[in-house]
Amino acid sequence: MRTLVIGTGGREHALALALSRDPGVTEVHAAPGNPGIADVASLHDVDPLDGAAVAALATSLGADLVVVGPEAPLVAGVADAVRDAGIACFGPSRAAAQLEGSKAFAKQVMAAAEVPTALAHVCETPEEVVAALDAFGPPYVVKDDALAAGKGVVVTEDRQAAVAHAAGCDRVVIEEFLDGPEVSLFAITDGETVLPLLPAQDFKRALEGDAGPNTGGMGAYTPLDWTPEDLVAEVSRRVLVPTVQEMSRRGTPFQGLLYAGLALTSRGVRVVEFNARFGDPETQAILALLRTPLSSLLHGAATGELASVGLPSWHDGTAVTVVMASAGYPATSSSGDVILGVGAADAIDGVDVIHAGTALDEDGRLVTAGGRVLSVTGVGENLEHARDRAYAGVDAISFEGAQFRSDIALAAQRGEIEV
Repeated sequence: MRTLVIGTGGREHALALALSRDPGVTEVHAAPGNPGIADVASLHDVDPLDGAAVAALATSLGADLVVVGPEAPLVAGVADAVRDAGIACFGPSRAAAQLEGSKAFAKQVMAAAEVPTALAHVCETPEEVVAALDAFGPPYVVKDDALAAGKGVVVTEDRQAAVAHAAGCDRVVIEEFLDGPEVSLFAITDGETVLPLLPAQDFKRALEGDAGPNTGGMGAYTPLDWTPEDLVAEVSRRVLVPTVQEMSRRGTPFQGLLYAGLALTSRGVRVVEFNARFGDPETQAILALLRTPLSSLLHGAATGELASVGLPSWHDGTAVTVVMASAGYPATSSSGDVILGVGAADAIDGVDVIHAGTALDEDGRLVTAGGRVLSVTGVGENLEHARDRAYAGVDAISFEGAQFRSDIALAAQRGEIEV
């Protein structure tokens, strides 16, 4: 099978790496990719938001499967263009991707499907914002209705900060605050069959102890031994399957990766958000433990034959991913800083270094080129072993102003998470 991965980030590198290790895959291509992806795939300089160009590239390569990684191309309809060219594509249509492209739309779908989620008000004027903030009280949860690269949400006790964030958005969704730990549950679906993957936990805050501003994610781990044994079954029954069925009822079937961000609250499971693609950095940890060939799952979803693939199987053990970000992230990001030690980290047993914001300078040196630069995944027999390997990889890498959290999965390792 010839595969083409669309995107430039860590999620796309993790997907390309898994496909390169898949015995059913003969070629891996990526557009436009990054220096890390170049080690496992042939790169092509194509705009990932240009559906016609992506479809033309896939046709010229004779691709059997196109995998659209990021949310922006999905919302722009790139998957539609690829399918119109007669090529199997993993990723929802433009219409179905509105589950992520508009939080207000997602709330409408959840209401129709009777999916448990936070109470919310959709606001388009300053007066509506003030009324919604008054109705819910602190902590204030303010979400940009549109795509915001994982940084469109503010959760704060500071009313002025909540108002300021809302003022910077065309339309916002203001919600009640949900207590309890958060969990990410991904499911692969062809619009009918729904196959859940391993639950993972993501760390959105920039600083130790879940302090600081929201980011695109500073680390993740899987599996989650502290969650209820029936969590996946319950979320499949109450959230994933009803949502997929509702999307089909609306005439916009969802084919691809449905990401449910969940809060395990004192009142039960609630959906925090939906995404329409693999999450980053959870994907790095999840794919590190996947035993089932990735291509069979993605192609089955793209062709409507997922039922014949069956539930995915997993390697024993635990995976922990730690993100290394550039100086100033998430407010700003430093570029052009030379990165050292990636090869040494990659050589550690059980460690993969995934590139996100990297580039090659004019002298061919690996340098920073974005906020989240690298993610380091360690796989071990248990959580402590996986954390040790991941942080050994982090310690081997250096670049000016590098920042990372040293407490990824630490509370779980210590048994400090309460549900």
